[in-house]
Amino acid sequence: MYMTRNSFISTLGAVVLVLAGTSCLQVDDISVPDPSQGKKKMGFDITVTRDGEEIPRESITKGATVDSDDNKIATMDKDIPFGLVGIDPQTESLILDNEAIFSDSEGYYGLFDMNLWDIPTKIMFSAYYPYVDNVSYSDNLDTYSIPFSSADTEAGPLVSKTVERAITQLNMLPLEFQHITNDIGYKIADVTPDPQLQGLIHLRKVTAYNIASAGVFINDVAMSQGLWRRQAYFRNVVVFEGDALVGVGEENEKFIGSDSLVDHMVDSHRYYAIPDEIKVGKQYVEVLYDVDGFDIGGFYYQPIKNLTAKYMLYGLLPDNVFVYGRQYTFHLGLDLTQIYKQVAFNASVSEWETKIYENNDTF
Repeated sequence: MYMTRNSFISTLGAVVLVLAGTSCLQVDDISVPDPSQGKKKMGFDITVTRDGEEIPRESITKGATVDSDDNKIATMDKDIPFGLVGIDPQTESLILDNEAIFSDSEGYYGLFDMNLWDIPTKIMFSAYYPYVDNVSYSDNLDTYSIPFSSADTEAGPLVSKTVERAITQLNMLPLEFQHITNDIGYKIADVTPDPQLQGLIHLRKVTAYNIASAGVFINDVAMSQGLWRRQAYFRNVVVFEGDALVGVGEENEKFIGSDSLVDHMVDSHRYYAIPDEIKVGKQYVEVLYDVDGFDIGGFYYQPIKNLTAKYMLYGLLPDNVFVYGRQYTFHLGLDLTQIYKQVAFNASVSEWETKIYENNDTF
């Protein structure tokens, strides 16, 4: 099914716990700690999963990848650390305060003061990627906030599930990261039913309006879940700008790239956004397109430039909300019968009526 100007139907992709993306976050004034006396080395066994299925470890350090189903999978740039938080839930004390965890040739490691290993209780560990400097905590340390904006990274942050471990027994900490933003993309096709009007559409520009782009993720380390508190900042995302002939029918539907139509999701111009509530008349997609000239019944129709179609998002998703950690692919359908409407003429000629006027000058 396709979205047209009158019907806007989306396909919700599979729930994707982690999506593609090598972060472009710049990390300043952070140095890798050197081993020293009085420190204990702790390893981190990082697994990245999709729908509960573990991805082979060798695939998580090679940059952006795509699985066999053409879904984007998150990877971690080994040159960029992740942040680690450790909280003692009994004393409500912060044991590890936003530690930057770096990698070497063998994996990720952290060096911590031996005094930490004297704590008898279990510690709640939580982590996020990529590392940021300014993490804040609630008064009772049951949540912490990660600032995020579209300038931080092109692929939104990853957050791990909470791990509860006794430090005295710890030498390896398994961390499973999940994506906490949306991955949104588009496919397009010419769905004009009249064969005489098919194959005439050139896509020129696609813009998504009012995309939530700033907020704070509140991670509940006790419940191992989180939520977004959006800030009042929204942006318009230019998904496509170029000149591409739109294929006819579902069998020729293609993903929208930045300046061309492409066959695969990995090559498409997808963007990451903070999950948002969809409101009436607020979020929409605008398509700018041209129509080639054509002949029908011996009459030539001139080309038309800069036509627009708008597709409203309200009413498409359950409860009108985007859910974080999911891929959304919206299908756009352009239909020229909404422009060129065929009109049938029932033409007839009535019998001649003869009238005689006295002046014989007019009928």
